[in-house]
Amino acid sequence: MFDVQKIRKDFPILQREVNGKPLIYFDNAATSQTPQQVIDVIVDYYSNYNANIHRGVHSLSQEATDAYEQARLKIQTHFNAKHSHEIIFTSGTTHGINLVANGFSSILKKGDEIMVSALEHHSNIVPWQMLCERTGATLKVIPMNQNGELILSEYDELLNENTKLVFVNHISNALGTINPIEYIIKEAHKVGAAVLVDGAQSCPHIRPDVQALDVDFYVCSAHKMCGPTGVGMLYGKEEWLNTLPPYQGGGEMIAEVSFEKTTYAGLPHKFEAGTPNICGGIAFGAALDFMNTIGFDNIAKYEDELLDYGTAELLKIEGLKIYGTAKNKTSVISFNVGSIHPYDIGTILDKMGIAVRTGHHCAQPIMDFYKIPGTIRASFMFYNTKAEIDAFITALKKAIMMLS
Repeated sequence: MFDVQKIRKDFPILQREVNGKPLIYFDNAATSQTPQQVIDVIVDYYSNYNANIHRGVHSLSQEATDAYEQARLKIQTHFNAKHSHEIIFTSGTTHGINLVANGFSSILKKGDEIMVSALEHHSNIVPWQMLCERTGATLKVIPMNQNGELILSEYDELLNENTKLVFVNHISNALGTINPIEYIIKEAHKVGAAVLVDGAQSCPHIRPDVQALDVDFYVCSAHKMCGPTGVGMLYGKEEWLNTLPPYQGGGEMIAEVSFEKTTYAGLPHKFEAGTPNICGGIAFGAALDFMNTIGFDNIAKYEDELLDYGTAELLKIEGLKIYGTAKNKTSVISFNVGSIHPYDIGTILDKMGIAVRTGHHCAQPIMDFYKIPGTIRASFMFYNTKAEIDAFITALKKAIMMLS
């Protein structure tokens, strides 16, 4: 059974105080917290078998290699990739997106079109703009409505035989909207376009099946899902990964090197130049183990309860407006209160031990659409509680009173 109090005991940071108050951490969309089980794996690596991988014949190197490649297999299983070599370790979501964008520099040409949604994080906008500058391709945008949902009829109109790539997040980091990626992928494939899905915000809450989705590329970061920072995953269909050129040159990604010619290693090493974040990869696997022990169905059900409860309580506050009211959304609430600047409210909440995010959340086009400078964003994870939401509401009302 799902026992949130038992789960909370696995997270040491939830026991601390901030500014003399018990920490209430509602900035999970930026970075989730790390359970002791994952921390222990990190400590064990550096205490007992810290060594470089794939190259050494000595025992420590072989132990580290086995643990690192076992983590790759865990990721393959979790996302249901067909082959383990379709899983590329990256430094995070942004790295994965840039790897794909760089690869398509040699494929796209002037007259080609690529498409991004209006709900994207900057990391799923800027690399494609840079790609267009390099290739002469044109960037199109799938528009959104006032509820924070993509307008699919407009998407259908934008798709044509010149569309080569479509990029969309699975869940909006700024609004919590769950995008209909199944439909987006299916329609893009009808015109021969490839699809990359940014799963940074979805992977903490749901368990994507990349084969069932038939997605071409899927990216995520470990630090959003109880793992460490500085490591993530790019899934790519084998045929696409074989087509794209290497992103970086160096050790590990080569088969043979001479001053006349270099031949590249096969997948996945072709895209993993240099010494990787070995400990991070191993800990990523441990984080997946931890979350799967709780169960993603249990996580989704509980977080939906938190979302419904938090939304209802916030809407009782006079002058409060929530941005992102999509029918399908996850546990993210972005809001403002009257004309009070979100930064001011966030600063006062911090004095009361409550961590929220304020600003444009690296999604400035969304804020421009609503004609606002930013929002206050409260984002929940399965270790948060309704009691914390109650304390948050009380503190928020105090902040509003102080600033009114």
